Amino acid sequence: MELFSSEFFSALLAIIVIDLVLAGDNAIVIAMAARSLPPHLQKKAIIWGAVGAIAVRSAMTLVVVYLLNIPGLMLVGGLLLVWIAYRLLKPEEDAGTSEEHASTNFWGAMRTIVIADAVMGLDNVLAVAGASNGSYVLVVLGLLISIPIVIWGSTQILKLVECYPAITFLGAAVLAWTAGKMITSEPMVKTWLEARNGALEYIIQLGVIAGVLLAGFIKSRLSLPNRDHLTDNY
Repeated sequence: MELFSSEFFSALLAIIVIDLVLAGDNAIVIAMAARSLPPHLQKKAIIWGAVGAIAVRSAMTLVVVYLLNIPGLMLVGGLLLVWIAYRLLKPEEDAGTSEEHASTNFWGAMRTIVIADAVMGLDNVLAVAGASNGSYVLVVLGLLISIPIVIWGSTQILKLVECYPAITFLGAAVLAWTAGKMITSEPMVKTWLEARNGALEYIIQLGVIAGVLLAGFIKSRLSLPNRDHLTDNY
């Protein structure tokens, strides 16, 4: 494919559209992972989280065909994303405000963002790879253009989460739904479901969402007495 030809720009446009559509999951993960950080680190986490997410997705595009041929990978990735969605719902423990603690939280948030995006990107990068017609230049350009969109989206979601903390449950539900789709998209699972009842696919996806939200709600309720006890000590 020639650079700057009409075919080149039409493929680039398709990749940008795909990246923008898929940016929602990235923005949710980044915002939820950054919400527990001190204000002065939140912006830094959003920017570097977006850059890291795009870098991971770009690298994965090179090996997506090989990755998607690994038996059970989608199932394992879906289960890992279920755990990440639950972890993002867990209330933060009261652990002081030292710089060392803030630094630890920052790198923990970065690790969560990169792992979550790598897991969610398994099937997403296939669409980008297909639209690029084998041109890695197109893939990189499309992903670079999507960086400011992811940063802006993460910033807006973080503002909403800070004003309305209950929105974290909506974000976790989106991630759990993505996890459910990955689990039911695993060829082994899909074949098993099709041999029984097509409705099972949607039942499993709804079950994953309900399970994550219920576990997060129970964990939040159980943490309330501890928080009250800490408050009473002061």
